[in-house]
Amino acid sequence: MKIKWLGHSCFLLEGKGKTVVTDPYSPGLGYSLGHPEADIVTLSHFHPGHGNIQDITGSPKEVKCPGEYDIGGVFITGIASFHDDQQGQLRGKNTVYLIEIDGLSLCHLGDLGHSLTPQMAEQLRVVDILFLPVGEVSTISVSTASEIVKQLEPRIVIPMHYKTSVLLRDLEEPDKFFNKMGGVETRKENVLSVTSSSLPASTQFIILDYPTD
Repeated sequence: MKIKWLGHSCFLLEGKGKTVVTDPYSPGLGYSLGHPEADIVTLSHFHPGHGNIQDITGSPKEVKCPGEYDIGGVFITGIASFHDDQQGQLRGKNTVYLIEIDGLSLCHLGDLGHSLTPQMAEQLRVVDILFLPVGEVSTISVSTASEIVKQLEPRIVIPMHYKTSVLLRDLEEPDKFFNKMGGVETRKENVLSVTSSSLPASTQFIILDYPTD
């Protein structure tokens, strides 16, 4: 599988048989989404930074609420959560997705706004790759983010939803999260190629570059 970061919380997951796009954003963030082609698109919530289905090509199947989905051999579990720590009273609902594809389990937290409950952690079971919001504003704090890493023990953590030189929003930079984790080592990649047999034995933190060409 190949994983590309398209900016903010949007990733292109290129499996052997299916391609998935997560949380495509609307214009105005500073990133350029273009018109990626996908078989499946997942939406964690319907805010403009996460719900731009219109720019995804290929007539993808839309997954935009909690439930269980089997789409051409890609198994997706949507887990109900909230965009804040007050039961959704401030920012509404959020869906966490567990995407099982090519023998890998990938968890996209969307704009999760609170700690994982024991029930949510049980539903997530084994997480190989965790897409984790670390920019704090409108999502979890870096303290909660670090707790989730310790709780799920993923093999790979890929930060998302943080401040970059391109983003036109005020979010925290990922260094704040890495410092909270105790100054962990990180690795940068343009595109992450990974299989179930190439997963690291212990948690690795990988920063994906935003493509600028």
